[in-house]
Amino acid sequence: MNDTWRTPFLVIAAGCVIAMMSFGTRSSFGFFLEPIINVKGWSRETFSLAMAIQNLIWGLAMPVAGALADKYGPMRVIMIGSLLYGMGIMGMANYDSAFSLHIFGGLITGLGVAFTSFSIAMAAIARVVGSERRSLALGLGTAAGSMGQVVFSPLALMWINAYGWYDTLMIQAALMFLILPIAFILPNNTKAKGELESNQSLTDALSEARNHHGFILLTIGFFVCGFQLGFITIHLPSYINSLGLDYGVAATSLALIGGFNIVGSLLAGAAGQRWSKRKGLSFIYLSRGIVIVGLLLLPKTELLIYIFAATMGFTWLSTVPLTSAIIAQVFGLKYMATLFGVVFFSHQLGSFIGIWLGGKFFDETGSYDIVWWLGAMLGFGAAFIHWLIDERPLERLSIVSKNY
Repeated sequence: MNDTWRTPFLVIAAGCVIAMMSFGTRSSFGFFLEPIINVKGWSRETFSLAMAIQNLIWGLAMPVAGALADKYGPMRVIMIGSLLYGMGIMGMANYDSAFSLHIFGGLITGLGVAFTSFSIAMAAIARVVGSERRSLALGLGTAAGSMGQVVFSPLALMWINAYGWYDTLMIQAALMFLILPIAFILPNNTKAKGELESNQSLTDALSEARNHHGFILLTIGFFVCGFQLGFITIHLPSYINSLGLDYGVAATSLALIGGFNIVGSLLAGAAGQRWSKRKGLSFIYLSRGIVIVGLLLLPKTELLIYIFAATMGFTWLSTVPLTSAIIAQVFGLKYMATLFGVVFFSHQLGSFIGIWLGGKFFDETGSYDIVWWLGAMLGFGAAFIHWLIDERPLERLSIVSKNY
């Protein structure tokens, strides 16, 4: 079949819509914590564990989804993910046992998120643009995911208030099924624009990455990113409520995070074309640590929460275009989705631990402060290790460019 109708503009637009729908939906799950546990009689830790499993499965499945996308093209992978995502959310709404929540809301939804992930969509986008605009295009895809958070967080809260948590989950399931026809726009081919054919095998690529200290440091850094974002995404609404503020403040805060993340992601992508990506990542992690410490030490007011959300949002997913661009720049594009999937697994392992520890410590102490402090300290550590990364392309690459 002739693929000439799949223009770069159309592919980028479809990838952005998919990233927005997929990431936006899972960003709203924190709003279901209180209503679901109140109806089901579960503990906060039970729901937190389901969300932690979801994030862990997302991470575990990402290398597999990435490898399949590298071999068969992103279109088929995202179509499968659309079905899994929708079925997972439907099961999460319709079954009553904690075990079922962990299977549908954790395992199956996690697989769906992985197979529709913005990283798979970005791999499709990266294949249709040249190296001179790749970092900016990746920033655009990341910003689209952030737009999903801006749109879906207030929408989810509005739907829960108007229709209840059950109907809201069913609406979200239907939206995830709609990703399937949109995915048809994405390319099936696996060759990237502007990159020569390579005979490197997947095994060789993984071995090469494993022996590159920069790849290891990126992987460790993404663990920290996942810890911080996973904890905040799921527990920020309840944290704000524990301060005596209502869920409207929480919804506004998550929307602010998403809104400022759009700006941050675009700027990070543009900056990555001009300046050092590793230094940009160091700045992002350092900023997060400082912002979290400020939240803990300053008086807890509605204004402080909004300032925290805006400044944290500016750094929220701005790590993604820089991290993925370093991988593309150092190792090439042939196995970009797979290698980013490996790094992303570390992100989701951190997310699992952050979400689970948040629920566990709150149940035991009635406070999230221990996990907040841990997130800040990890941020300062990540700022240091990213400064040590060597982001120069490997000598084997036929095309050497500093403008990914």
